[in-house]
Amino acid sequence: MENINFDDFIKLEIRIGKIIFAERVEGSDKLLKLQVDFGFEPMKIQTMENPEEKETPVPIHRQIIAGIGKVYEPESLIGKECPFAFNLEPKMLKGLESQGMILCPSIGGSPALLHPDKEIPSGSLVK
Repeated sequence: MENINFDDFIKLEIRIGKIIFAERVEGSDKLLKLQVDFGFEPMKIQTMENPEEKETPVPIHRQIIAGIGKVYEPESLIGKECPFAFNLEPKMLKGLESQGMILCPSIGGSPALLHPDKEIPSGSLVK
């Protein structure tokens, strides 16, 4: 395995996301399509009624395509909090855009989900 330096490591943004929807990807027994809640992000919004920019919290939901479908049923994932690589370039899998990656160890080729030991806000950074 190649070592990376700390500057490379800190480029990766790992956030806790809450899975709010999951379904199987058609034509695959391994892939699941997840909708993941990463909390809120402040965004400056300007409207015709209010021309002054106002900072408003906007929900961050991302679609993640995960290869965990041989081990996990989609409905068993709803409400689970897991770590995700948040700032990866999007990637197309089976014609669907994946906007991040779930992080989990693999034991003999079988993934195991990681969870915080207590509830924390969606979008929290893992340091």
